[in-house]
Amino acid sequence: MDYAIRKDEPAAIIAISTAVKIALCEKWERSNRLSIMFIMSKILMGMRGLVEQPEKIKDLTKLIDELFDTSDKPLYNNLIHQFSSTKLMGVKEVREHISKMRDIYAQLKKINVVILETFLVHYILNNLPPQYEPFNISYNTHKDKWNLKLDRDYQLQ
Repeated sequence: MDYAIRKDEPAAIIAISTAVKIALCEKWERSNRLSIMFIMSKILMGMRGLVEQPEKIKDLTKLIDELFDTSDKPLYNNLIHQFSSTKLMGVKEVREHISKMRDIYAQLKKINVVILETFLVHYILNNLPPQYEPFNISYNTHKDKWNLKLDRDYQLQ
């Protein structure tokens, strides 16, 4: 049934076409017709008005791709919301909190949302609970800058 999707339409039949060529054209036309009918049967009745039924299955699939092209904006919004709302819930979960923030950072980086690693380190440190204030002060008074790589003991380097 998917022959018309996989193969280009053969040249039109002419008076001197061979039986093999005619059979190939008929196979492609049948596959094209069945593929269109199948896909159109899966489209909700209310949506069918948005999709004009083309004569070729490749045109239909291209049209559907254009109509239902997704945006990365919901993913951006979701990740940024997670990033800004993730809070450390308990003193014992610092490692998990840092790992979660690193994961969100990595996902944002994959979709070209740029957050500087220096900002992320400061953001994590500034969102630690009051029990970690001496830790934060210690970081701010040292010349060394930390990154997000975790060593075997799960401490920021």
